Amino acid sequence: MPHRIAVLALDGLLPFELGIPQRIFGRSLGSDPRTKGRNLYEVVTCSVRPPGPVRTDADFTITVEHGPEALATADTVVIPASYELGPVYAEGRLTDELAAAFAHIRPGTRMVSICTGSYVLAAAGYLDGRPATTHWSSADHFQRLFPKVRVDPDVLFIDDGDVLTSAGVAAGIDLCLHIVRRDHGTAVANDVARRTVVPPHRDGGQAQYIQRPVPETQFAATTTARAWALGRLERPILLRDMAQQESMSVRTFTRRFREEGGVSPVQWLTRQRVERARQLLESTDLSIDQVARDAGFGTPTSLRQHLQAALGVSPTMYRRTFRASRS
Repeated sequence: MPHRIAVLALDGLLPFELGIPQRIFGRSLGSDPRTKGRNLYEVVTCSVRPPGPVRTDADFTITVEHGPEALATADTVVIPASYELGPVYAEGRLTDELAAAFAHIRPGTRMVSICTGSYVLAAAGYLDGRPATTHWSSADHFQRLFPKVRVDPDVLFIDDGDVLTSAGVAAGIDLCLHIVRRDHGTAVANDVARRTVVPPHRDGGQAQYIQRPVPETQFAATTTARAWALGRLERPILLRDMAQQESMSVRTFTRRFREEGGVSPVQWLTRQRVERARQLLESTDLSIDQVARDAGFGTPTSLRQHLQAALGVSPTMYRRTFRASRS
C-alpha cells in the first residue's frame, strides 16, 4: 500500500505551503520493477474540525473533505504554516481542538512541519530535547517560547529521524524532496524535482538565504564555477581552479561563495561528491573502489570516511540498506 500522508490544514494557512506535500509526494512514482509507475504516497488533507471550509491567509477559503480522524490512518503527518495559531504562537500550548486532533495520531507516526508549523509540533511536545528549525524571522521568538527545543535558525531543514522540521516557504519543498529521497532513493526524488522544475537537492545544512545580507548582483556569480565542478567531480578540483572560472582571487571567490550558500567551496564540493556516491551506490553495481573514483574521493577509505561522517554508515551498508528497503 502507498505510504499515507495526512496534511493538517489549520485556519490562516498559507496556500502555497499547503500545496507542497501534494505536489511533491503526490507526484512521486515508483521506478523499480515492483513499483514502476505507481504512486508511492497517498496524500489526504484534513482539518481539526469535521469536513468543511478552512480559512487561508489569502482572499479565499478552501474546502477540506476529511476531519481529524484521518490523522489516525497516517504514516506521516505534515503541518504547514498558519498565521492564526492563537495560543500555540502566543503561549506555546495547543488549543482544545488541536489537542483532540493530535490524540488521533498513532505512536511512531512520522511528524513533519513546514515553516511555522513547527510551533504546533513544539506545543505538542514532539520537539522537546530535539534539534529543530523554523522560519528565520520567528527563530528567536520560537526559542524563547520553547526553551527545551534546540533551535537552529540557519539551516533549511532538520531531519531528526521520526520528526523533521523545515524553514520557511520553499524550504518545505527541499524537506519533502529529502523525505522522498530518504524513502525511495535519489532517482525518484530527482524525477519529481525535474517535473516540478526545482533543484533536485539543496542540502539541509545550507543556510537560509534570506537571513544573510543578499550580495550585489555583480558579486553573486559563482554559478559557473559550481557547474564546472559538477561536470568533473571524478577529477581533482583545486580551489584556485574554481576561482579561475569566475576570474576571481581565491580569497574573493571563497568569501562570495560562502555569502551565496552559507558553506565554503570545499564543504560544498564534499557534499556534491557524497551525493554522487549515493546515486552510484543506489543505482549501479559498480564496486566500492569504482564508486570512490567516480565520485571523486579517489580511494575506498576516503569514501568510507566521508560517507560515515555525512550519513553514519559505510558504503557497503548504505547500498545493502537501500536495496533491502526496495525489495
